[in-house]
Amino acid sequence: MQKRLALFTCAIFALTLLASAQGNRPSPAASASCDVGGGKTIKTDYSSPRVKGRKIYGGLVPYGEVWRTGANEATTFVTSADVVVGGKAIPAGSYTLFTVPNADKWTLIINKKTGEWGIPYKYEGDELARVDLKVSKLPSAVENFTISYEKSGSGCTLHIDWDNTRASVDIAAK
Repeated sequence: MQKRLALFTCAIFALTLLASAQGNRPSPAASASCDVGGGKTIKTDYSSPRVKGRKIYGGLVPYGEVWRTGANEATTFVTSADVVVGGKAIPAGSYTLFTVPNADKWTLIINKKTGEWGIPYKYEGDELARVDLKVSKLPSAVENFTISYEKSGSGCTLHIDWDNTRASVDIAAK
């Protein structure tokens, strides 16, 4: 009986440590969503790293390589309806987002594989689409990596902002 109580106590202690470590992540969990019309929604869950004085693009995030688009677990993209992302048809469902940043052009990868940590990227066979993103400079630097949606005419525009860079793509209900 004492051994069971000791094991139970150790298990509770370990779970408490794990839970407290999750709450103090250097790249905390974040979420963004948008109603593309008619109650049809898009939701993105990601982890939000900080600049912390580092060179981001072309440094921490190398140009020309697949990036998990955030930190920790891979970034999710869940749509309740069929949508069109940058001209590519995406059926309703759950996906993972990756990007390939470059100085003047980014590519968004929508992948059917879900639940992975994020790197290394080895999911080419599960790609649903690759879409070009518009890249622009932000008027001021953004410390916290941020994914947001802006309501637009027939849907939403996805924005990925970090440091001095914004990458965007239009999304519409199909």
